[in-house]
Amino acid sequence: MSQNDPQWGGNRNNGRPPNLDEIFRNIISKLNGVLGNKIPQSTTPQGSGSGSTGVAVVLGALAVLWVASGMYVVDEREDAVVTRFGRFVETVEGSGLHWRMPYPFEANEIVNMTEIRSLDVGVRAEAGTSSEESMMLTGDQNIIQIQLEVQYTLSSARDFLFNNRFSDKDGKDVVKQAAETAIREVVGKNKVDYVLNEGRGKIGEDTKDIIQALLTKYGVGIVVSRVNISDVQPPDQVQAAFSDAVKARQDKSRLINEGTAYANDVIPKASGMAARLTEESKGYRQQVVARAEGDASRFKQVAAEYTKAPQVTRDRMYLDTMQTVFQNTTKVLVDQKAGGNLLYLPLDKLMQMNTNPAAADAAAKPADATPAATPEIPASRASRGEREGR
Repeated sequence: MSQNDPQWGGNRNNGRPPNLDEIFRNIISKLNGVLGNKIPQSTTPQGSGSGSTGVAVVLGALAVLWVASGMYVVDEREDAVVTRFGRFVETVEGSGLHWRMPYPFEANEIVNMTEIRSLDVGVRAEAGTSSEESMMLTGDQNIIQIQLEVQYTLSSARDFLFNNRFSDKDGKDVVKQAAETAIREVVGKNKVDYVLNEGRGKIGEDTKDIIQALLTKYGVGIVVSRVNISDVQPPDQVQAAFSDAVKARQDKSRLINEGTAYANDVIPKASGMAARLTEESKGYRQQVVARAEGDASRFKQVAAEYTKAPQVTRDRMYLDTMQTVFQNTTKVLVDQKAGGNLLYLPLDKLMQMNTNPAAADAAAKPADATPAATPEIPASRASRGEREGR
């Protein structure tokens, strides 16, 4: 009660302290207004027994309220850390209504364990532009700007509250410092072309592993779930030069792809042609070898027969040779000593029969159906024969 209160000082009771019974009656009246007249009031104005009863009721009500202040509710997504005089006692993980000793003996703090927290590294929160922390040096002494997003959750409420020495309650400061350290280490081990193009996914994974190793070493109860490389680009002063370099790399890749496609088209054709020529040469070799072996075998057989009958073999070989020679010639030899009459010979038919036996058979069929014509004898040859007969 303040000293300026009307019930204190010289305003009432001639400067004496206020009556305690009156003070308790006022408190009971206020509690009845809140609780709905559930606390009885004594009608005796100055009775000491009634004053003691009122004090006991008030103290009992205050004690009930004080004990009830130790009740707290934990959601299934949350954990509660209970401390006794600032020292850790236990971690309550079950959801529902729980009780601890009231203040000032024990206290509890609720921590959301399933919430996915995130922070941006290399981006100014007020403008969304790149900050100085995004400037990094690559392994080949080039400067680039990297912006990344780190997503994390909590694994231990006790470690998060007691081992996190930073002022923020979400742990963003420790995660941000670990992320800056990790991304600078990873970028410093790679070249600028790898960082700008195909290495984004690998850089994100490596950065996540290093951040998690640092946070585990610190023991802050934080688990990194994902690291996203949101933007990688060179500084504005050299943006045009890097664009030209990227275009040159794209042209190089395009030409390589075109050359590969042309090679894939030409090489199979050349391989097929080479295989065909190889097979043809093998077939020709087999043919020549087989013919040579056949000729050698035939010569051996002829030599064996020649040994048995030399004269007959020579005559047979002579006739076969002459037949082969005259079979392809257009000259006809007539032996005049065999007969006195020279008959007309159809040389064209004979040549056709020698060259095409099947056509000769077809031409012989209609000739059989008609009567044979008497060959004409030249007059000179006929008179010549008559003279020889006489």
